[in-house]
Amino acid sequence: MRVGIVILPDQRWSEAEHRWRQAERWGFDHAWTYDHIGWRDLVDGPWFDAVPTLTAAATVTSRIRLGTLVASPNFRHPVHFARQVTALDDVSGGRLLLGLGAGGIGFDAEVLGGQTLPPRRRVDRYGEFTELLDLVLRSDGVTWRGEYYAAVDARSNPGCVQRPRVPFVVAANGPRSMRLAARYGQGWVTTGADADDLDGWWRSVAELSGRLDKVLAATGRDPATLDRYLSLDAAPLFSLSSVGYFTEAVGRAAELGFTDVITHWPRRSSWYAGDEAVLERVATEVLPQLRQSA
Repeated sequence: MRVGIVILPDQRWSEAEHRWRQAERWGFDHAWTYDHIGWRDLVDGPWFDAVPTLTAAATVTSRIRLGTLVASPNFRHPVHFARQVTALDDVSGGRLLLGLGAGGIGFDAEVLGGQTLPPRRRVDRYGEFTELLDLVLRSDGVTWRGEYYAAVDARSNPGCVQRPRVPFVVAANGPRSMRLAARYGQGWVTTGADADDLDGWWRSVAELSGRLDKVLAATGRDPATLDRYLSLDAAPLFSLSSVGYFTEAVGRAAELGFTDVITHWPRRSSWYAGDEAVLERVATEVLPQLRQSA
């Protein structure tokens, strides 16, 4: 089991830098940040863009993988984003993981003056976004036109450090998005379904994992070739509420076939409020045990 951590981009770099360094020192396998223009009720507070944040993180680390959780079509165009992805992969020395999602409702969907798309159209756009991004990152001189995006002789030279392109970790809960994960993903990430109680959330995670199995079988994809990531903190209980619960959550995820879990750096209040002392204990006591059992 590999363990990752999300570091929200809500602090100036002078404050945030030590977290990225410490995540690597503690031995986390991957570190992520949210890719939003603004997020939920934190939109009125400090917030920084994911691409320069990850670029800065790449310059102060050397081993840990770095990623977006998740980039979306809400405000990114595949042609320009491909250039940013190529640069990030280069600066990081081939450590980039590209989490992709359909894009939610709210601030990101409306801040540029557009309207929030209904669910079906969001998935349609997600499919185009993923297909064109994949094509541009793999090829040079792409001309392409769809309903939502177009490209005219789009360039990707010199290409990604990782070949044939950076790994896509595709967020998917529904069958159409899962087919995207099966076709384009090196990883699948889920937050489970909305649930009021913890056991209900874990049941939803099990159901989604089973649904993915069926999609992979239907598309002929070998399940062993697709890593499975679980965002633990979509559950009703914060994964770092205690060392005991984190250990339990990792075990339950492993039983369901997940290869990776992701937690969040505790914040003082609001989302992911918690005690950094618990994070330190997890990093120094639990992570070494997971590495020894791998």
